Amino acid sequence: MNFYNTPTHHESHISPELRAKAASKSTWVSVIVNLFLSIGQILIGIFSKSQGLIADGVHTLSDLVADFIVLFANRHSQKDPDEDHPYGHYRFENAASFLLGLILLIVGLGMFWNAIQKILNPESIAQVHSIALYMAIVALIFKELLFRYMLNVAKKVKSSMLVANAWHARSDAASSLVVAIGIAGNMMGYPILDPIAALIVGLMIIKMGLQFGWTSLNDLMDRAVNNEEIEAIRQTFLATEGVLGIHQLRTRKMGDMIIVDAHLEISGELNVRQGHDIAVNARNNVMEKHDVIDVITHLDPI
Repeated sequence: MNFYNTPTHHESHISPELRAKAASKSTWVSVIVNLFLSIGQILIGIFSKSQGLIADGVHTLSDLVADFIVLFANRHSQKDPDEDHPYGHYRFENAASFLLGLILLIVGLGMFWNAIQKILNPESIAQVHSIALYMAIVALIFKELLFRYMLNVAKKVKSSMLVANAWHARSDAASSLVVAIGIAGNMMGYPILDPIAALIVGLMIIKMGLQFGWTSLNDLMDRAVNNEEIEAIRQTFLATEGVLGIHQLRTRKMGDMIIVDAHLEISGELNVRQGHDIAVNARNNVMEKHDVIDVITHLDPI
């Protein structure tokens, strides 16, 4: 399963303004939820002596940092094109997703290392208080609800950055489940289960970080959109009156938007003005029906 890219719906065009508004609203909801959860998890984790709960709280705290990165990128990606950025600032979203991946990777490695130290020194593992289990269950419920809300919003506006942030929330929900099991095991007389839970959480976060980071890095290197979207754009070109064929159709990602360039085959009997009008109509059709910010065409007479 690809947790990063949302399904493409050719028939619905989402404006950058609508996407930005949805991103801001859902991210602020995430900020509020994560703020209260991280404070509760870390404080109760310290009080109850649960390494797993503290690790989960730090993970939640990393969500707060991630949320502010998303808000920052969301605002800057909507800036108008300027002299230095003639295609706009949409790649702020790709850069933000890449930074999200790095944060997850660093946090995961830290948790993994701390858990290994505890497992190698089991005598240092303390008996966990029952309040840690209650906190872990509360965190699990809220994080799962947050994930479902954020993913629903991300799919509606087709934002890969919001999908990344939503699955970040789901990784938190999964980690809270593991932590709850570890705490329960500790309370039942198996103290090593608490740091084992922290270790599993660390591995989960490392995996998500690598996944998001690699996908975002590919987008920053002008990765094309998926074949389904390319074929849909091709059909939109061919549906334009006067376009007899198309070749060298290329695409590249700009945030969640697309830049397209293509060679259009038109009748060689047409004059320059007629060819120009066909190219303009083709460009307008593609930009109207797809999440495209610019279309560059070259006319080939046949």
